[in-house]
Amino acid sequence: MAHSPRIVIIGAGIVGVNLADELVNRGWTNITVLEQGPLRMPGGSTSHAPGLVFQTNPSKTMSRFARYTVEKLKSIEQDGASCFNQVGGLEIATTETRLADLNRKLGYASSWGLEGRLLDPAECKALYPLLNEDMVLGGLHVPSDGLALAARSVQLLIERTSAAGVVYRGSTPVLDIEQANGRATGVRTPDGTVPADIVVCCAGFWGPKIGAMVGMAVPLLPLAHQYVKTTPVDELKGRNELPNGAGLPILRFQDQDLYYREHGDRYGIGSYAHRPMPVDLDSLATYRAEEVSEHRMPSRLEFTLEDFLPAWEASQQLLPGLRNSGIDDGFNGIFSFTPDGGPLLGESSQVGGFYIAEAVWVTHSGGVAKAMAELITTGRSGTDLGECDVARFEEVQLSPAYVSETSQQNFVEIYDVLHPLQPRLSPRNLRVSPFHARQKELGAYFLESGGWERPYWYESNARLLKELPTEWRPPARDAWAQMFSSPIAAAEAWKTRTAVAMYDMTPLKRLEVSGPGALALLQRLTTSNLDKKPGAVTYTLLLDHAGGIRSDITVARLDEQTFQLGANGNIDLAYLTKEARRQTDDGTAGWVQVRDITGGTCCIGLWGPLARDLVSSISDDDFSNDGLRYFRAKQATIGGVPVTAMRLSYVGELGWEIYTTADNGQRLWDVLWEAGQPFGVIAAGRAAFSSLRLEKGYRSWGADMTTEHDPYQAGLSFAVNTAKESFVGKEALKGRTEEGSARRLRCLTIDNPHSIVLGKEPVFYKDECVGYVTSAAYGYTVRKPIAYSYLPASVNVGDAVEIEYFGKRIPATVTADPLYDPEMKRLRG
Repeated sequence: MAHSPRIVIIGAGIVGVNLADELVNRGWTNITVLEQGPLRMPGGSTSHAPGLVFQTNPSKTMSRFARYTVEKLKSIEQDGASCFNQVGGLEIATTETRLADLNRKLGYASSWGLEGRLLDPAECKALYPLLNEDMVLGGLHVPSDGLALAARSVQLLIERTSAAGVVYRGSTPVLDIEQANGRATGVRTPDGTVPADIVVCCAGFWGPKIGAMVGMAVPLLPLAHQYVKTTPVDELKGRNELPNGAGLPILRFQDQDLYYREHGDRYGIGSYAHRPMPVDLDSLATYRAEEVSEHRMPSRLEFTLEDFLPAWEASQQLLPGLRNSGIDDGFNGIFSFTPDGGPLLGESSQVGGFYIAEAVWVTHSGGVAKAMAELITTGRSGTDLGECDVARFEEVQLSPAYVSETSQQNFVEIYDVLHPLQPRLSPRNLRVSPFHARQKELGAYFLESGGWERPYWYESNARLLKELPTEWRPPARDAWAQMFSSPIAAAEAWKTRTAVAMYDMTPLKRLEVSGPGALALLQRLTTSNLDKKPGAVTYTLLLDHAGGIRSDITVARLDEQTFQLGANGNIDLAYLTKEARRQTDDGTAGWVQVRDITGGTCCIGLWGPLARDLVSSISDDDFSNDGLRYFRAKQATIGGVPVTAMRLSYVGELGWEIYTTADNGQRLWDVLWEAGQPFGVIAAGRAAFSSLRLEKGYRSWGADMTTEHDPYQAGLSFAVNTAKESFVGKEALKGRTEEGSARRLRCLTIDNPHSIVLGKEPVFYKDECVGYVTSAAYGYTVRKPIAYSYLPASVNVGDAVEIEYFGKRIPATVTADPLYDPEMKRLRG
C-alpha cells in the first residue's frame, strides 16, 4: 500500500508486535511502535508470562483467538525451532463436579472444532506419569494445546517487522495523545510528538493510564498472580535437554486453582488460590533500561510466601515428586482483569482513530492481533467481537469501584464451575426499574445483567401450579438444567398464552435518534425502508460492510424528525453515535443527535389474548385492531398515564410494548395491575419470555446471529429491502439467498422432554459435528425442549440429529419454524 495511514502502536508486548506483524501482512507499513521499557524485555505481562495455551473456552470467539495464536506461534521459526511447543494440554478432575464440567468442556471443544478426548485415571497417569493417580477421577486432553514462547516470539517478530519498515522505539514513555477535530493525531513522548492517523493502545495493564489521556474509561484492573519455579525435581531429571524445555502436557488442577508446566528439570506452578491483590499503577517501581532483567521489571512484584503455602501443599499432593523439592524462585506477576473476564477491543466512541487492545493474555494474543488488524484495515473483523467490544459496558459498569470489585471476583472465580445463568452476588441493585418495589412484593426472583435487576419468575405465581393443566406441567430437569430455573415459569407461560401477563422490558436499551438528518442516518445504516409516516414501527437490521449482522433493532417513527429505537446494548449506541457524528461533520444530510433514553423511561410488555380487554377498560383511546395495527405506534393515555404504545410482541401474543417516563412508571404498573385482576393478569419473568420467544422463532442477537452471519443464513431475509437504493452491507448481499446459503439457522426439537440443553452444545449429523446450539429452552406451549443451531444446507427439515450434553448424545429432529402460530393469527387479531 503506497500511502498506508500512519499508525502508532503503544506497547511492544506480544499483542503490540503481533498487531504490527498482522498490519504488515496486509500491506500497511507506516507503523511506529512505542515501548516505555527496553525492547529486549519490555517489563510488562509478556515478559513474565508462563505461556500456557489452553484453547478450549466457553466463548467461541476466545477459542478462535487461541487457535489462531497456536498456528501463528508455530509459524514463527528460527534455526528450525518454532515459538510454540505443542506438548498438549491436560485438565484433571478430582471432584465429580469437575469431571462433569470436563464433559461439558469437551462439548465446547467439539463445537469450536478442537480435537479433544476424555481420559480415565489410568490414561491420565500414562500421559502424565508424575500424577497421584489416586486423586484423579478423569481428565480432558487436547493434543494441540501447549506452551507459547512469548518473549522469544516478540523478539523474532520485532526483527521480522523491522525488516519490513516498522520503527520500534524502546525506553519511550507516552506523555499524551494529541487530538484535533475529534480524532487522534499523534502521540507525545519526551522526544517529541509522533504524528498518527491511527493510535492503537496495546499497553497491557497500563491501558487505563493511556485511555485517560483521551477521556476514555478502560475498565481494567491490574492484579497480581503468583508463579513459582521449584528446585530440581528428581522425576523430571533427564526428561528435557533444554533448561526451559518441556515434554509433558501443560497441566491444570482447577479444583485447587493451580496450573503447571516444566522448566527443564524444575516445575513452574501458577496459582490463583490466593486473595486478590489489586495493584496501584502509581506504586510500581521504575527501572532504567539497563536495570531491567528477568528478576527486575515493573510487572514482577515481591513474592508473598504465606499466600502460596496452601497451593504448595496441594501441589505436593497431586504431584508427589514435589515433596523432595522446594521453592527456588517466586514472584507476584501483574495481569489484567476486567468486569466480565473478556478482553477490551475496539475504537473509542469519543475519539476517532484511537483503538485499544487490552486485557489480552498470551493465549489469545495472535488471534486478537489478527482481529484488530482486520478491524483497522477493513472496518470489520472476520471473528465476531461483540463480547470483546470495549463499548459493551454500561456507564455504571465503568466506575472504578465496580471495575475493582467485579474484576477481583473474576480472579477468585477464574477456575470455578459456573452455570451460564450464574448471577453476581455483588454488586447488586445498581439499576432497578420503576416497577422494582412491586416486583419484590410479588416475590420476584432476580438475576442480573448489565447492572439491571431482571425478574426471571415470581414466587407469587407458585399458587398457579395447582391450577396448571396437566399438559402444561413441565418435565423434571437434571440438576444442572434445574439451576436458576423454576416450574413457575410454566405457569407464567400458560397465563401469557391464555390470559394476560405483564413483562418488565425496561432493561432493554432504548435510543432516541432525532434531528433533520435522523432519517438519512437510519436509512443509510439499516436494511429496511424507514421513510414511512409517523406511527410506523419497523423491525430492521444493522449490517457491516460484508453483510454480517451488527444488530437487530426496532425503529418507531414518532414524528418527522424523531425515532425511538429498541436496541441490543451499548455497542449499538457507540456505533450510531459515531456514525451520527460523521454525518453531522460531513454536513450533507443535516445534523442528527443520538441519545440513550433507557434510564429516563420504562416499558411494560402487556401480552396475551385478554390484553385488549384489559387496556380498553382503562383507556378511551382506540386499541382495536383498526385503531392500532400490528407494528404501529401511537401516543395514548392508559389509566391517566401518558404512554407510547407500540404493537409489538416477542412472545407471539396480542399486545403492546407500553412506554412511559420513569416518574410515571410505578403508576402505570399499578393501574394495569388493578384493572387486570378481573382478567387474571399476572407478572411474568424472563424464563417464560425466553421460552415463548423460541417457540415463536425470534432470534436473539449475540447468540442466534452475530457479524459472522448474514440475514439469509439467519432466516431474516424478510428484514432486507433489496429495492432500497443503498444501505451499509447491501453490495455484499448481492447474489445471496436463503436457499443458496451453505449454512442456515435451524430449529431443533428434542425428542426426550426431560433433555433440556442450555446452549453451545455440539450438534452431530451422521456422527459428524456440524454445528452448535445457539439458543435453547423448554417450549411450554409445544411441550418439547427447543434448540437452534446453524447447520449445513444438506441437513433438511425432518432429519435426525444429536446434541451432545455432558458427554451423552441426545436425539433431536430438525423442524420447520416457527413452532407456534406460523400464520401469525395471534399477533394480528
